[in-house]
Amino acid sequence: MTSPPRGPLEGIRVIDLTTVMLGPFSTQILGEMGADVIKIEPPGGDIGRWTGVGKNPGMSAAYMMKGRNKRSVVLDLKLAAAKEPLRRLVESADVFVHNIRPKAARRLGIDYESICAWKTDIVYAAATGFGEAGPYADKPAYDDLIQGASGLAALFGAVTDTPRYGPSVLADKTTGLYLTYAIAMALFHRERTGEGQKIHVPMYEAFSSFVMNEHMQGRCFEPPEGPAGYQRMLTPHRRPYPTADGHICVLPYNDKHWATFFELTGRPELTGDERFADQPSRSRNIDALYEIVGEIMLGRTTQDWLQVLEAADIPVMPMNTPEDLFDCPHLREVEMFPEVDHPSEGRVRHLKVPVTFSKTPGGYYRHAEQLGQSTETVLAEVGFSADDVAALRAAGATDGPKD
Repeated sequence: MTSPPRGPLEGIRVIDLTTVMLGPFSTQILGEMGADVIKIEPPGGDIGRWTGVGKNPGMSAAYMMKGRNKRSVVLDLKLAAAKEPLRRLVESADVFVHNIRPKAARRLGIDYESICAWKTDIVYAAATGFGEAGPYADKPAYDDLIQGASGLAALFGAVTDTPRYGPSVLADKTTGLYLTYAIAMALFHRERTGEGQKIHVPMYEAFSSFVMNEHMQGRCFEPPEGPAGYQRMLTPHRRPYPTADGHICVLPYNDKHWATFFELTGRPELTGDERFADQPSRSRNIDALYEIVGEIMLGRTTQDWLQVLEAADIPVMPMNTPEDLFDCPHLREVEMFPEVDHPSEGRVRHLKVPVTFSKTPGGYYRHAEQLGQSTETVLAEVGFSADDVAALRAAGATDGPKD
């Protein structure tokens, strides 16, 4: 662990009401960059605490990743007694972020107008399923739903004949990145002008933008020059190629790569094939080209191909399983999976912060906490005595262990 925080967001306080994946992934990054992230949880805790494998209740592997560098405070925002501690926390903060649907946010009194009344220069960020101006504004949204609605599942189906979701929470995490950079940009604006603002990051629009960036194709023009869909992404031959003993990922890309590849693999005649003579020709004939590559790759072992293609400076990588990553020599060298001793969970493996700063490096400053572990400490920072916290407990507005 690195202590104390030194990241570019050191000194920034974030009040985090997000749950599950999208928002917690974003605030995980803010915490890694040095922000003081105060995670407000209901008495039952964020449902993400129970997602997947875990050793102890409420401390799943998923939560161990997304809960690090945060302080857990329990407040039941449905109760009037929780309003005053929330108000004081907001007044002490720079950022307020949640992923609650608009109508529910208004019922809880955490809409922008209410929060801004407490702290006029707050950076207020709401990550919801859909934009507020559209008919879906108050619909629930989850990763699978958005992968399907955005066209991604259908794109998988165009390749495999069966629509499917990607085996990662792609929409949640991608939208979480949109949320992170939006907050950072709003903080930069406030630094220059003193002006806070409301940010809305709708999951459907954000992920649709992400998916369609390269898939607009013919629909970029009006009238359309063709359908949506980037053909190179949609050929069934774009995949890790089978070799004599496994699979390999290879991608000759420019004219030089392809000429060298054809020569090395004993197919020099393909260099003069008009179908593959230049980038536009290869794009038009990408299905046939990748099918030929697949046939060629069967002729040698994976290790043989790695050696030959790397020596020729042709882009190539092994196909790893998730388990293989722990033994990857590069990831070992850069310490991608550091091990630390957690006070309640024992020896745990984490993920390295993947970006580096020469002056203000991010880091792993604080272990993921038990539910409500920092309630008393954080509330004391905004003027609540031990008796005040006891009164909040008696009213049911807070819960969790005493510090």
